[in-house]
Amino acid sequence: MNDLEIYVRELDTARLEAWLGESLDGLAMAAVGSVGVAKGKGYYQGVPVRVSLYPGAFSKHFTSVVLEGDELPWRSDLDCARNAWRRLDVEVRCSPGDWKEGDPVQDEKWWRLDHRGEQMVNWN
Repeated sequence: MNDLEIYVRELDTARLEAWLGESLDGLAMAAVGSVGVAKGKGYYQGVPVRVSLYPGAFSKHFTSVVLEGDELPWRSDLDCARNAWRRLDVEVRCSPGDWKEGDPVQDEKWWRLDHRGEQMVNWN
């Protein structure tokens, strides 16, 4: 199973769902709990894709967007982030793909895509 994860700055769930619905057929989402988490499923090339939206990530300003499936619309977190930035016009961040659990957080670099372009930055 493949997974993609990006972080979208201060954007409501309805716009995220509309963006994801451009690439996933039959996307159906439902709220889970009382903190705004939404989970659901869509299809990419006929293959199921699980979608999870977790608002309030990283100092409450970002929504974590997670896609999981055997086939996904994008090959990497960065490809997904680029598409989100182009379609949503808000700051998007993602891991460069080489961070591992247990690595020092102060050394952690992230891709930041916004009106300044694509840059590798420390999260804070």
